[in-house]
Amino acid sequence: MADVIENTEFVPAEGAATPASIVAALKAVAGNPPKVRASFAKGRCVRGRYVPSERVAEITRSVNFTRPGRVLARFSMGGGNPNVPDTNRLVLRGFSFRIETDGETSDILVESAPVHFARTLDQMLAFLKARIPGPDGKPDPAKVKSFSDANPETLNQAKYIAARSLPASFAGTTYWGVHSFPVINEAGKTRFIKFKIVPRIGEIVLTDEEAKEKAVDFLHHDLEDRIRNGGIEFDILALLDRPGDPTMDVTARWPGEDERETVVLGTITIVAIDSDHACDVSIFDPGTLAHGVGYPPDEIFAARLKAYRISLAKRQ
Repeated sequence: MADVIENTEFVPAEGAATPASIVAALKAVAGNPPKVRASFAKGRCVRGRYVPSERVAEITRSVNFTRPGRVLARFSMGGGNPNVPDTNRLVLRGFSFRIETDGETSDILVESAPVHFARTLDQMLAFLKARIPGPDGKPDPAKVKSFSDANPETLNQAKYIAARSLPASFAGTTYWGVHSFPVINEAGKTRFIKFKIVPRIGEIVLTDEEAKEKAVDFLHHDLEDRIRNGGIEFDILALLDRPGDPTMDVTARWPGEDERETVVLGTITIVAIDSDHACDVSIFDPGTLAHGVGYPPDEIFAARLKAYRISLAKRQ
């Protein structure tokens, strides 16, 4: 359990990997496509609204979660390739959303796996370097295997994705926050939570045979159709911590996470497609959090505070 919330930044050791080197490596893995995000390059911008639940104040006093607000959001495909086909089953799906309430803003970034692929920044850089394509346009399998054998926890995310069927819709996908967020409730009590975003329609998947019939941009077409026909709803859940949870290790799930007690913080309803420019002109900044939700203590989150701005500067 946390006692205080302090939005302080992790300072890497001298000579360690940096946010800038991580962005460069992400771009290199994707073949250095210009003017796009270093990660989750392919996406669609949308708008909607947020309505809080009756229990939200038990978890956080944040104005963005305790009051109704406007939502700007982006659904996306993982990786730095803006042309990745939606039929690629081994690529993450992403959902970034911004809640705006009475002049306060919070940005939350979640994805379709409950863990990250690296525990530390140095490990993340080494993971990416092992996957940078060679002259033939492909990574060296021997380098990948050697790194994975020495760092088995870096396969946790890939194994989770590989064990699941192809998502049939952005609207029918569960999204996870891999970080442990310290939160303060209305009573002044502090604890850790993880965000879990659950589709109201339940999870929708495709078989391998069904996937063969789908277009490369089918998720984006499906998104447009569902919004046009009434909108999309997600519940924002808070997974509640227990003593001993690994709040510093983003490659590890909390024990019994799928059976954890949860509290619904509120509901997001997506009602309109917006121009890509509305999302591309800036970033969904993980460091933008209204009081009541603090910075996770792990170094991957700390690196994201700078990496997203570096990526924005490169694509502009």
